[in-house]
Amino acid sequence: MKYTQLGRTGLKVSRLVLGTMNFGPQTDEPDSHAIMDSALDAGINFFDTANVYGWGENKGRTEEIIGNWFAKSAAHRDKVVLATKVYGNMAADGEAWPNHDKLSALNIRRAVDASLKRLQTDHIDLYQFHHVDRATGFEEIWQAIDTLVQQGKILYVGSSNFPGYKIAQANETAARRGGTIGLVSEQCLYNLAERRAEMEVIPAAQEYGLGVIPWSPLHGGLLGGVIKKEAKGGRRASGRAADTLADPAKRAQIQSYEDLLEKHGLEPGEAALAWLLTRPGVTGPIVGPRTAEQLESAIRAVELELGEDVLAGLDEIFPGPGPSPEAFAW
Repeated sequence: MKYTQLGRTGLKVSRLVLGTMNFGPQTDEPDSHAIMDSALDAGINFFDTANVYGWGENKGRTEEIIGNWFAKSAAHRDKVVLATKVYGNMAADGEAWPNHDKLSALNIRRAVDASLKRLQTDHIDLYQFHHVDRATGFEEIWQAIDTLVQQGKILYVGSSNFPGYKIAQANETAARRGGTIGLVSEQCLYNLAERRAEMEVIPAAQEYGLGVIPWSPLHGGLLGGVIKKEAKGGRRASGRAADTLADPAKRAQIQSYEDLLEKHGLEPGEAALAWLLTRPGVTGPIVGPRTAEQLESAIRAVELELGEDVLAGLDEIFPGPGPSPEAFAW
């Protein structure tokens, strides 16, 4: 496994991030524990989750599964850089009471303590804002975060799904307060098929020293060889991938992508991950395996070197938006 610094921090993290969103809803606890065992054995030390994972009446379940895995061995928690998130409604009855969601100081305090209990740990290494809270100012947010850092409950703070201007606003507010490190990472939707983050989000992250953590690196399976799998009678596309393939022009684009990689003897899913690892500012993509086999495929991507002809071909099939402001100004 290869490692890098998380943004401008001294924290060393693996270039693959183990996403746990499937733990509970799609992968049962024993299999989830086996995947975490395999990830750690492969050198993946960066695990990502969120308080709402498990979803619906089971929200919080994913953190519980991870907590039970930590309880099996002190070495598990010692080796893992643990990231979770706050924002979503965690009210038990599913109806958000005032202050049971978003980023008020009250909810941040409540949510941290609840996550620590479910995760069976005394601290969270990277605490991430899952979404922008337009009703809460960053002065209040950073005041709450500073208290939690002083209490030793969290170490670093990151954002998720933030636009570039909010990254700037958050860190400028932190700088004015003094003594607050500010955001150190941004978790955003970024992959070959969805490159809009290159216009504003990634440049802002680089300017302020945030590590970029792409989620959905295969765009809901679209970049994982979906057409080839369908032709072989495998699992059919669903969700975002199915919606994209319903467009004839988009389907032709994905076919060109798969043809290019087949020509070079490359697996689509592995190539898509390897491409992200070449992108400026990217710490590592989040992989969310449902099975051990999917994890093994993701790990192979770390060692995969894409030739210049492959990279040029990918850019031709999936052209990026171009730099800001040129991409939209003229």
